[in-house]
Amino acid sequence: MDLDAANAVLLERGAPAYRVAQMRQAITRDLITSWDEASTLPKDLRVALSEAAPASEMTIEDVQRAKDGTVKARFATSDGFPAEAVLMRSKDRHTVCLSSQSGCALACTFCATGTMGFGRSLTKGEIFEQLLWAARTARESNAKVRNVVMMGMGEPLQNLDAVLDFCHMTNDPDGFGLGARSIAISTAGWIPGIDALIKEPMQVKLAISLHAPDDALRSELMPINRRYPIKDLMAALKRYRQATKRRIYVEYLLLNEVNDRVEQAERLADLLYANLPGGTHVNLIWYNPTGSGMTASAPDRVARFQAVLEKRKIEHTLRRSKGADIDAACGQLAVRGLQEAKQKAREGRAQA
Repeated sequence: MDLDAANAVLLERGAPAYRVAQMRQAITRDLITSWDEASTLPKDLRVALSEAAPASEMTIEDVQRAKDGTVKARFATSDGFPAEAVLMRSKDRHTVCLSSQSGCALACTFCATGTMGFGRSLTKGEIFEQLLWAARTARESNAKVRNVVMMGMGEPLQNLDAVLDFCHMTNDPDGFGLGARSIAISTAGWIPGIDALIKEPMQVKLAISLHAPDDALRSELMPINRRYPIKDLMAALKRYRQATKRRIYVEYLLLNEVNDRVEQAERLADLLYANLPGGTHVNLIWYNPTGSGMTASAPDRVARFQAVLEKRKIEHTLRRSKGADIDAACGQLAVRGLQEAKQKAREGRAQA
């Protein structure tokens, strides 16, 4: 959905301002899938919008439902690139996990998306369409999307302009109207993007995928650490914290006998106290199988890790990802078709 193109259609036709409001409401509040459904707009305007700015540019290729109520949708862009979004149910306050890219270039060893390689970044409209799908799906059970997390496929800070444009569209009080603090952007540690977020006035949440308290292990798990080691990452987070005064959410995936030792919990506490005292909340995450060969931490190891954080007064939460039975949990998003889409794009460029 390209709202800019839709606005241009109305401008070119000299439509009154109230038509712009009707158009925006049809998309963001009525959640139409086709301009034919926008009954408040005259037919000639609906036809013009359908031709120049289709209400849906992405195709939903598959929808899966997990035992816990989680719903996952697989999308294809107009040029064939795949992406997935996940809607997680919590009473009437649903959370949607959105993709910012098709595939991912960072190749974290514990993440299925990293095995896909990188296709391309998604546009703000393609990200927004994922949200609109989630809102329609939530509406089926009389619920609403109350939280958005940019934690699906891709590294959001490598597509920051589109991600922030999407956030502004989502936060627009005349549009979707979701509060800025209900939107979270997760990064594996892309420092240029963190520094760029310092200048962003919208108070979105920032989450950091850390997963190890030292460079040796983090570089093994997350190749990005070789480019931006922990010392540099912590310096960037300190700049962000000092400038914005916002809390930083630290994601820590618990991997059995890899990063879950008591001494590693102590080093994590030391790292956070030294660099971001009182400015973080650690989300400990149960690992879900991704074909990496790693396994989830044993319950007793989780308990000991938590005990250290409790003793050190590190604010934290233990989270179980939802939708594992349909490969919709944290780190499990991966679909076929990306390489084929890349080949088709290369052939198109060659012909041009």
